[in-house]
Amino acid sequence: MTKAAPPQVGQLLREWRQRRRLSQLELSLRAQISSRHLSFVETGRSQPSSAMVLRLAEELDVPLRMRNQLLLAAGHAPVYTESSLDSPRMEAVRTAVRQVLEGHEPYPAAVVDRAWNIVDSNASIALFTDKVAPELLTPPANALRVTLHPDGLAPHIRNLGQWRAHLLGRLRRQIDASLDPVLSELHDELVAYPCHEREPEVEFPGPADIIVPLRLRHDGGELAFFSTVATFGTPLEVTTAELAIESFFPSDAATTAALANPTPLP
Repeated sequence: MTKAAPPQVGQLLREWRQRRRLSQLELSLRAQISSRHLSFVETGRSQPSSAMVLRLAEELDVPLRMRNQLLLAAGHAPVYTESSLDSPRMEAVRTAVRQVLEGHEPYPAAVVDRAWNIVDSNASIALFTDKVAPELLTPPANALRVTLHPDGLAPHIRNLGQWRAHLLGRLRRQIDASLDPVLSELHDELVAYPCHEREPEVEFPGPADIIVPLRLRHDGGELAFFSTVATFGTPLEVTTAELAIESFFPSDAATTAALANPTPLP
C-alpha cells in the first residue's frame, strides 16, 4: 500500500485561506503581494520563502504550532520554540501565572494548555474537584473531561445541558480556528458522554442572566459562577501561546457570601 504524500505548503495555505473565508485577492492585498504570486504559491508553481510563509500565516491568524508545520512543509526550519512549562527559560511565565492564580483566591482558577489539560490551579479549584473521581484527576487531568464526565463534575451541575452546550461550542470554535486533530478527538469523546438534559442549540439568557452561568449544587442550595479567559498578549513561543487562564467569579451575592466561608460540595 502506497503511503500518501504529505501535503504541500501551497495546499495547506489554501486550506487555511478557505477556512478564513478569504479570496486570493483579499489575502494578497492583506499580505501586500500579487494575487498571481499567491496563486503560484497555492498551486505549487512557486516555492515561498520562510518570510513569505510567515507573512501569509500572520494574515491568516494561524496558531504558532501550525506556523511551524507550514514552514516544514515549505522546506524551512521552524522558528517558534516549544518549551516545557517547568523549564528554566519559562520562569517568568510561571511566575506570572502563579501571581494570577493566587491573586484570584478565594475564587477558583486554573491554567490549561491547548488540549485543555490542567497545568496549574489555585487552592480554590478544590470546590470543583472534591467530588470528581480520582482517576479523572490523574495528571494530565483534562478540564473538559473532568467537567462533563459522568464521574466528574457533571452530576453536580444544575444546568448541565446549558453548560455542556456552552463548553462544546467553545471547543468547536477552537477546532475551527486551529484545525487541531487533538481537539477533534477530544470533542468526539465528550459528545459521547451521557446528558439527560436538553442542550440548547443557541445560547439564550434566562431571567437576569447576562453571561452563561455555571450552577453547582452546594450544601442544599446553589453556587453560581461566570468565567473569564486570559491569554498572553504577545507570545513568541508555542507553549506560552497555547496557555489559557480560566478564572471563575461569583455571579450572585449568595455565592460571594458562601465563598467567604467555603465548604465542600455535598
